[in-house]
Amino acid sequence: MIDNSIFNNKKVIFHTLGCKLNFAETSAIGKQLSNEGFVKVRPGEQADVCIINTCTVTDTADHKCRQAINRLHRQHPDAIMVVTGCYAQLKPEEIASIEGVDLVLGANEKFSLLDYLNKNDASVNGEIHREDILKVKEFKPSCSRDDRTRFFLKVQDGCDYYCTYCTIPIARGHSRNASISETVDMARQAISEGAREIVLTGINTGDFGKTTGENFFDLVKALDALPDEIRFRISSIEPNLLTDELIRFVSQSRHFMPHFHIPLQSGSNEVLKLMKRRYTKELFAEKIHSIKQIMPDAFIGVDVIVGVRGETDEFFGEALRFITTLDISQLHVFSYSERAGTKMLEIEHSVLNTERKRRSEVLHSLSTIKTQQFYENQIGKEVQVLWESRSRDDKMVGFTHNYIRVERPFEKTLVNTIQSIHLGEWNEEKTALMVK
Repeated sequence: MIDNSIFNNKKVIFHTLGCKLNFAETSAIGKQLSNEGFVKVRPGEQADVCIINTCTVTDTADHKCRQAINRLHRQHPDAIMVVTGCYAQLKPEEIASIEGVDLVLGANEKFSLLDYLNKNDASVNGEIHREDILKVKEFKPSCSRDDRTRFFLKVQDGCDYYCTYCTIPIARGHSRNASISETVDMARQAISEGAREIVLTGINTGDFGKTTGENFFDLVKALDALPDEIRFRISSIEPNLLTDELIRFVSQSRHFMPHFHIPLQSGSNEVLKLMKRRYTKELFAEKIHSIKQIMPDAFIGVDVIVGVRGETDEFFGEALRFITTLDISQLHVFSYSERAGTKMLEIEHSVLNTERKRRSEVLHSLSTIKTQQFYENQIGKEVQVLWESRSRDDKMVGFTHNYIRVERPFEKTLVNTIQSIHLGEWNEEKTALMVK
């Protein structure tokens, strides 16, 4: 039994790293703590508890986590420091050894944070609680809001794919999810709290339904049947799980936006084999063609990893040529980072860090060209914009149905509303289009 009184007016600060799923889970933890009397730290105040939700997708992610721990410990030296998330799941002893860390909670234990805070002995530093995540079958739902309009709804967790470069399956466990009815209820709750746009998030979102005998397409149809004025976006979906049926449905949907985020990872079939991906570049190209054929204005973001073991100069050249041909809107480029426990370490050929950086820069330049081309093709079109909050220089920002970033002079009454506009020219920084 938790003694609620000990938490009344306790001050807490959160720091979240990594994916949108982490942010959704931090939000769920924050709601738990708020219900038990915790209040968020205001600027200049000292926290009683610091909570860091970590990422471990690369060495850089690990480094940022350690930096965050050290910084928060300096700023709040007397606070109980709790570290959780993927990094904590994979390397709990490493985190526990960092000065200032009091509690290390695994990926599943984070949702029982209150119990551990209640039991924590302040004289014991670096206490670890972590179970084998591969044995966890329970799905922990969560939903976060990043501003007044956009919410991130966790619909799935874990992954059963075991790509050779990735530690996520051993950090997050097996694929699991809530039922469609439970997920729709969570969406309704977000809408009641003011959501105008909800992004469906997961580790392998398209794998939804594995633990409930359902499927992702049926979830999409159930959410699309909601009567509310709400937008949905699919955060990321594997190309082999993006069916033609789903693409056609989105093209005619009431609520789902023509916006796709699809991981490619490499444009070389040989490298895809080394990665143990479940598709070929030809299948990926077919998916892009299918989308653009019926939704020519759809925004398509694509993930790519450069410099993996086995990616020779020839394979990278092949990938670059392939990606150049794709009718896409943006690239999200990641440089490969060796991760302990992954099969890719067994591949002998290694790419120098300087070459990884060069390849990343090449693809970032290509991404800039493709994004600008996509935006320029939209100039003059009439679109629906959901306006968000104030930006710098008294400008407000919004996003169109197909994810074009738009700016206009700030007007408070427009925040969290959808407005029909014509797209004008670029702003000065070429980061958004202006209202015509």
